Amino acid sequence: MSMVNEVPANAMVVDVREYVEFAAGHIKGAQLAPLGDVEKVASAWPREQALVLVCKGGVRAERARQRLTAMGFAELLVLRGGMDSWVSEGRPVVTESRQPWSMERQVRIAAGTLVLVTLVLAVTLSKLWLIGTTFVGAGLVFAGVSNICMMASLLGKLPWNRARQCR
Repeated sequence: MSMVNEVPANAMVVDVREYVEFAAGHIKGAQLAPLGDVEKVASAWPREQALVLVCKGGVRAERARQRLTAMGFAELLVLRGGMDSWVSEGRPVVTESRQPWSMERQVRIAAGTLVLVTLVLAVTLSKLWLIGTTFVGAGLVFAGVSNICMMASLLGKLPWNRARQCR
């Protein structure tokens, strides 16, 4: 794996994080290509273009490097330590004017709302609505144990969590 600490002048910076992360701060001139869409977005790029892949810490960027290698890209570099290192070193970041709430905050609001609504329905209509409360609680426990949050996956598909276009 080729890792770099700096962005070469001739390279295109490709940020493979999700839009919410990208909007909170990215390298100037970076192109957004979330890991789930990277092959689709990259299909229009020249294969000989040098690419510096960036994510939060490096894991998703390495996955993107593997996928893009399979597509025939020649010069793929991963930014060592990702945006975490970039920011901790005091390097400049650009933020989007449209700042969506963090996914964690959205999950807390959605889960809390679902619990309150199903609880109110259980008290006023039928105790069967407690199944909904139980389902949300079980989903949160599963998310905590497995680090896989189905609610975040669903919320990530909503329009305010998607870039208007991948740049």
